[in-house]
Amino acid sequence: MTFAEKLKSIRKQVGMSQELLAEKIGVSRQAVTKWETGAGIPDIENMISISNLFNISIDELICNERTTLNTSEYLFESITEYDIDKIKSYDMKFGGAEKFVLSGYNGEKIRVRLVSNLLSTLQNDFKVKIDDSRKRIDLDVKRYNGVTEATAKETVSIFVQIPTRYISHIECAVRAESVEIHSLECDNIELDLKTSRITLEDISGKVKINCNLDMEVLCHSLNGEIDINQISATSRIRIPENSLFTAVTKGIGTNIYYEKNGQKTEPFDSPDADNIIELNGIKSELVIYTAEERG
Repeated sequence: MTFAEKLKSIRKQVGMSQELLAEKIGVSRQAVTKWETGAGIPDIENMISISNLFNISIDELICNERTTLNTSEYLFESITEYDIDKIKSYDMKFGGAEKFVLSGYNGEKIRVRLVSNLLSTLQNDFKVKIDDSRKRIDLDVKRYNGVTEATAKETVSIFVQIPTRYISHIECAVRAESVEIHSLECDNIELDLKTSRITLEDISGKVKINCNLDMEVLCHSLNGEIDINQISATSRIRIPENSLFTAVTKGIGTNIYYEKNGQKTEPFDSPDADNIIELNGIKSELVIYTAEERG
């Protein structure tokens, strides 16, 4: 078990939210999110605080991490960084991956980190191409040496960080087993996906998800608009308890249903709410539910 997995597991075992953990050790919730998604690890001071809080030794927390100068929990990695000095729109295509995580951070570089525990030739087999124009960044992850998308989906995860202060809007295409989007404030985020599981957390603005697979959408916070566009699919979206939102159906043969605690219920949306959950497309269903975290 990696440090990220261990921290999340321990926190859940004691019934502690990310917000409460962050408050107790004096960091932001975004920091806890990064630690639990593998996008970063605590410094020694915060590691000691976590150790004391949960009454577990630091050795136990990091026993499965590689003890090298590289603090990554992965055996192989390739990091590409590019300086950003003004507000840009981002058009990014990543191809296939096992796991994909996109987050905003307080910095001045776009950072693309490809990792694997199996593919020792990772640095030669994958290249990140970045084209920078006056108002736009185009980013593509290219595969070489005969590496297939199937191999990428089985062996490679991708972590992307974008400087929050320099975001206009985002278009992102990826095919992955799981997708996570964290800590972004953006007028428009358009996601072209092939995934069965997507997590949204600390997102402000409009998120449009184009995906024709049945999805589980885990929405940890709701602040803006979530548009789901599907053809012949049945998906579920979990929202925080007592969220205020308006539900909208568009397209042909689309339907929205509601659940609480695993039971079907009457609609609990609020027609005049600022937040919006929209289902668009053809012959698709969306179940909106609130419940304890699944899985």
